Amino acid sequence: MPLTLALALALAAAALTACTSADTTPPHAPAELTAQAGSATSVHVMWQSAAPADGVTSFLVFQAGSLVRELPADKTMVDITGLTPQTAYGFTVRARDAAGNTSPPSASASATTPAAKAEDRQPPTAPPRAAGRALGPTSAVLSWAPATDDAGVTAYDVYQGTARIHTVGPGTTETTLEGLQPDTVYTFTVRARDGADNSSPDGPPVDVTTPAGPGQRPDTAPAEFTALASPGAVTLAWTAPPTGKETSEYELYVNGRPTTVIQFGTGAVPAGRAEHRLSVTEPAGTVWTVKLRARLPDGNWGAFSAERRVVLAAP
Repeated sequence: MPLTLALALALAAAALTACTSADTTPPHAPAELTAQAGSATSVHVMWQSAAPADGVTSFLVFQAGSLVRELPADKTMVDITGLTPQTAYGFTVRARDAAGNTSPPSASASATTPAAKAEDRQPPTAPPRAAGRALGPTSAVLSWAPATDDAGVTAYDVYQGTARIHTVGPGTTETTLEGLQPDTVYTFTVRARDGADNSSPDGPPVDVTTPAGPGQRPDTAPAEFTALASPGAVTLAWTAPPTGKETSEYELYVNGRPTTVIQFGTGAVPAGRAEHRLSVTEPAGTVWTVKLRARLPDGNWGAFSAERRVVLAAP
């Protein structure tokens, strides 16, 4: 083989080796780990999302050094169940990337499960009052009045729609929610939980609108959205977003899916408060969650309104 060809092949092989060198850098350890007893036999464990640069594909949850859960990278909370009442438990979490590199363990978080209450089937009362406000484009603070329970409240769960997104201890009535989206309307509710894992009804809903981030258009969501059931119908009402022009088209979502586009014809566009009546044929007692968004002057859809839960009435 000529020397020049051999040299070229050697250089190509070296370049290929350099391009395909194994990833041996582990992700950073998960931060802000917390553990909160949710009942006599369960603990709720939460931690901060991984930075995109870490390329995390899964989280490993350890209890006393033993692996108890493996979760995908988009999950940053888990309930560890089947525990013993009146027992202290310690947890750590590690992150793993696509190459199989595992981070060091997070700082440890511990929680002690409360005593079990025999035959406790009575749920706590719902928190009677709640309030919230945005702290910035990606965070909000939520507060509520304490609930009551015959055996004692052991935790408060924060829900966004039907998804539980946060849990705090029984003595906490205010918390900060992180990882939100800018220019978005959120509807939060709080439920109380006791040592037997009985959950209260939802507390009063709280709407929080995060401000727009840098370079984003503010105030594109319909405001003051309401949904009222009556026999055979649901009446929707809202205030148009201040886009500077008439807003004649809205996309309606029911139970998380786009259902119809509400259009107001020329000369019929509401100047302020808009209203639309939907005829329904589903059985009484059917539960809908509804929200809508407006078509903006540039043709794009704006931000969603708050989401409302409505129980259909009998015709």
